[in-house]
Amino acid sequence: MLARIFSAAVWGVEALGVEVEVNNTWGDYDTKVVGLPDAAVRESCHRVYTAMQNSGFKNPLGRTTINLAPADIRKEGPSFDLPMALGLLAATDQLRTAKGEAADLALLDRFLIVGELALSGEVRQVRGVLPIALEARRQGRAALIVPQANAAEAALVPGLRVVPVTHLRQAAEVLGNGLPSVPPTPEPDPNAPAFQPTDGEWADLDFADVKGQESVKRAVEIAVAGGHNLLMIGPPGSGKSMLAKRIPSIFPPLTLDEAIEATKIHSVAGLLPAGQPILRRRSFRSPHHTISDVGLVGGTASLSPGEVTLSHHGVLFLDELPEFKRSALEVLRQPLEDGHVTISRAAGTMTFPAQFMLVAAMNPTPTGGFDDARLGKCTPAAIQKYLNKISGPLLDRIDIHIEVPAVKRETLMNPGPAESSDAIRARVLAARERQRHRFAKSKSKKKTLCNARMTPKEIKEHCALDESAAALLTAALDDLKLSARAYDRILKVARTIADLHGEERIGEAEIAEAVQFRSLDRQIWG
Repeated sequence: MLARIFSAAVWGVEALGVEVEVNNTWGDYDTKVVGLPDAAVRESCHRVYTAMQNSGFKNPLGRTTINLAPADIRKEGPSFDLPMALGLLAATDQLRTAKGEAADLALLDRFLIVGELALSGEVRQVRGVLPIALEARRQGRAALIVPQANAAEAALVPGLRVVPVTHLRQAAEVLGNGLPSVPPTPEPDPNAPAFQPTDGEWADLDFADVKGQESVKRAVEIAVAGGHNLLMIGPPGSGKSMLAKRIPSIFPPLTLDEAIEATKIHSVAGLLPAGQPILRRRSFRSPHHTISDVGLVGGTASLSPGEVTLSHHGVLFLDELPEFKRSALEVLRQPLEDGHVTISRAAGTMTFPAQFMLVAAMNPTPTGGFDDARLGKCTPAAIQKYLNKISGPLLDRIDIHIEVPAVKRETLMNPGPAESSDAIRARVLAARERQRHRFAKSKSKKKTLCNARMTPKEIKEHCALDESAAALLTAALDDLKLSARAYDRILKVARTIADLHGEERIGEAEIAEAVQFRSLDRQIWG
């Protein structure tokens, strides 16, 4: 008998429908799995047969062929255990209704099924359930059968019935009795507030702990308010890492759309926190400087996402920037410019989302201080070799460069309180709200979320300069020998500064402040 069960495979950070076709005929006892399965899928027959036996079912006799279609896409992982087992039960006429009658196999196409089986028949958690749930809704399936541990994650998709199961026998009963009376997930309330961090989440990471560095805090505030990339240059112990780790505390909360996008990525990577079906805080990724270019942008043999994708809608912090491999840093150029990264491997080509805020920190010299060459601690040649690890095109894509000087003793010993993250976040939220209203009226097909992501057309529309501001920017371009990309980024930063000031037009003061954020790299690298 031939039976067909619908499932799905994760491809990158999306899901593709897979038909699990099971055919059982007379012949020598043999089972083959075809359709480009990996080793985990080929081995699943042993788990599936043992789980069927321990659940009170009979293993199929004769020749059995299991086809995973389409056959040109590689099938990976144990998530096909449950659909394969149910397909075997259907093909051997072991699915029964509550009255003991044979189940109607024509109703099987109403379900999409995923799950890993234990030898006992228990259904275990799998990765990538959120994109699979989205695929089930796109296909118009009436219900999604998932492991109990994945039910809350799948229930994030509105309009889809989610049927959690804990055992193979329970899943067989669901298929035998038809669609259960499970209400679909309701549509989200469009007026619901955005996700807020849990209480006390930032208690140990507050800008009130940072002594001094007011100019750096100002640069950080501007960077977060507009989603701009930030480079901090200063000697060891000046507080670069301390400042960077507190950046998430002033970020605006995730919207529902952003949370679902980020959750989908972490679900595929198997990084969702236990008991938390949806991410409620922005990612803060801080890879070690020994990371490879593949680890940074993704694209292993299984085309899995890298750090830039795991930082989507969050922060990617690269400490000790010149210590990273030059090849790893250079692959950042596409995601910084386009907001996505395209990976080509033998297994195929995949595009991953990568709209993140880059925060980088570095020392000005190999030994740490700005005056090391003058003091004889480091030769000019060694300093130049150290700085040359970072290319000009990469620096061009970083909007704000700021010096982080060593903190004076008097400042460190000052018991007075510093400005808290709550106060800074209030100004950031006000600036982001102005941007949201502005871009909501835009006619651009691309959905812009912040000033750093403005298109050239939007820059022209929203970054008009008065005569004095234009004259100042012209002089800066000539004096600093800035590129066309740097020109655009100055306008974007100036637009954010104006938003923080509550101004509709960009004036001379906003241009002057934005220009000085582009001058430090010319002083050091020049």
